[in-house]
Amino acid sequence: MNKETFASYRQFFKNQLMDDCIPFWMNSDLVDKKYGGFITSVDRYGKSYNNDKSVWFQGRCVWTFSHLMNRYGKRDDLMEAVESGVKFMNEKCIDTDGRMFFTVTQDGQPLRKRRYMYSESFYVISMAEYALLTGNKEALKKAEDDFELMLSLFRDPASDPYKCTPKSYAATRQDRASAVPMVLVSSAQLLRRCDPAKADYYTKVTEEMVHAILDYHYKPEFKCVLECVGPNGEFIDNPAGRTINPGHSIENSWFLMNEAVYTGDKDLLQKALNILEWSLDWGWDKEYGGVVYFTDVYHRPPEQLEHDMKLWWVHNEVLIATLQAYNITGEKKYWDWFEKAFTYSFGHFADKECGEWYGYLHKDGTVSHTQKGSMWKGPFHLPRCLMHCEKILGRLENGEKAGGIM
Repeated sequence: MNKETFASYRQFFKNQLMDDCIPFWMNSDLVDKKYGGFITSVDRYGKSYNNDKSVWFQGRCVWTFSHLMNRYGKRDDLMEAVESGVKFMNEKCIDTDGRMFFTVTQDGQPLRKRRYMYSESFYVISMAEYALLTGNKEALKKAEDDFELMLSLFRDPASDPYKCTPKSYAATRQDRASAVPMVLVSSAQLLRRCDPAKADYYTKVTEEMVHAILDYHYKPEFKCVLECVGPNGEFIDNPAGRTINPGHSIENSWFLMNEAVYTGDKDLLQKALNILEWSLDWGWDKEYGGVVYFTDVYHRPPEQLEHDMKLWWVHNEVLIATLQAYNITGEKKYWDWFEKAFTYSFGHFADKECGEWYGYLHKDGTVSHTQKGSMWKGPFHLPRCLMHCEKILGRLENGEKAGGIM
């Protein structure tokens, strides 16, 4: 590849970010002028069809706009949105036990609360990024305190102050999910960037979580990462235990690449690249293109009815991971994968008339839902992808060595 190619792609990603993605959201019903916070359930044109609020996306939006300004400079409209989201989260989204809700009403009344810690994880990264943007030490402390809560829940689930009926009966069948250490890896890496004085501590935590992923879920015998395994990494021969989620694994691969670059760990880098390649092999649809949502390690019928659909966020992760792999290794096969994913993604997900991306495609690549946002989709995966890819392409354009992107 030559400098002109990298420069052309870099400018494309920046234009998509600044002229398409962010304007779509800022001109939509996203920012709630009445109650604060964010409404992400918007149709193709950016109009709300459900005013209830995803707590995940209160944090995700604050992170996205804060990181955007940390990268490209402050903007009054984005600062207003960020401050609104921070206030709404702190006043409306945290229960009396310190855990966070999953969904709330438009004015912030609790609707649903879940056992897992993903709402907390997005609160952590949002408050840390906001603290870096503003110098707000109280916000950084909130992020770090909530991260410690997440760690305690991972290390000792019985410490959860939110007592409820367990999701499954551990006495009958115990399991562990790869997504939990995965979010702790990404959260720790981001805290390390936002609070470099504690870099050694967050590196140690990251190492612990990397081992939790690789020791239990990384399966060379199957050439995959399994989403759900037994408490000691045992294979569970049921649909949940046989599930491969290529998108999750590919997202995980670039988190692990980040850590390998940071620590200089060549063995970790090779395992991260293995995960990327295995996941592309499992996930890429050889008939229609794109990456499927789920597959079964024994090629049995997946339990998930949406298993062969193509989702936006999966392709965002493929773009980041393949480009980062190319930047680190210089191996052309990763660049070829990047261009293949680029062609499919912008050829199928991008809405050239109304802006932003569709979220959900059928197996054949036709649009399933015209909504642009939901409780699960909003300004996070796509703008993160555009920002990270633009950053990596800038390094390639300037002949710089690979670095972290979290």
